Amino acid sequence: MSRGGKAKDRDDPERKCIVTGEVQPKTGLIRFVVGPEAQIVPDVLEKLPGRGIWVSADRGALEKATTKGLFARSAKQPVTVPEGLVDQVERQLARHVVDLIALARKSGRAVAGFEKVKGWLADGKAKVLFQASDGSERGKGKLWTPEGGRWFGVLTSSEMGLAFGRESVIHGALAAGGLSIRVVEEATRLLGLRGNGGGKSTGKGKTT
Repeated sequence: MSRGGKAKDRDDPERKCIVTGEVQPKTGLIRFVVGPEAQIVPDVLEKLPGRGIWVSADRGALEKATTKGLFARSAKQPVTVPEGLVDQVERQLARHVVDLIALARKSGRAVAGFEKVKGWLADGKAKVLFQASDGSERGKGKLWTPEGGRWFGVLTSSEMGLAFGRESVIHGALAAGGLSIRVVEEATRLLGLRGNGGGKSTGKGKTT
């Protein structure tokens, strides 16, 4: 995965974005369904019944889908698009990333705090470094992306804090295996909605 890019998996099912017309892995798309009252409902977890409508995990694409009638065209019926749908998707994605990190923490595969993260990095245990988008750049620059690992900075300190049962967290790390790949994938989708305003891109390389 390159900085700002997505990891590609040949086995990852592909779907077509209703905005761009591009076929790509599901990990780079957001699923929507038409609810019982013909309302467009985001299905971030991809568990809701019904035919899926897929849009690239990109704020511009989602906004175009909501304003250009593309949901109705894809559904082949009149639909209602809730006000603030794009922001709703962003909140759901952020919460999903937080919940995945919390699960990793409970299984002993995630730690928080500068010293603990630094220790994991030094020991080679950390495979993913994640840091708060609103944290001090000077402080974040003292840690490094694991060799052959990943880094993302799309969550805020308060969001990261939720994952660890604290008020705020600036530095976190994930061990290899478990939910690490899913966390990175979902953080990359969230980046598409937050862009530079939500932190640096997900990818490899040293933080700056």
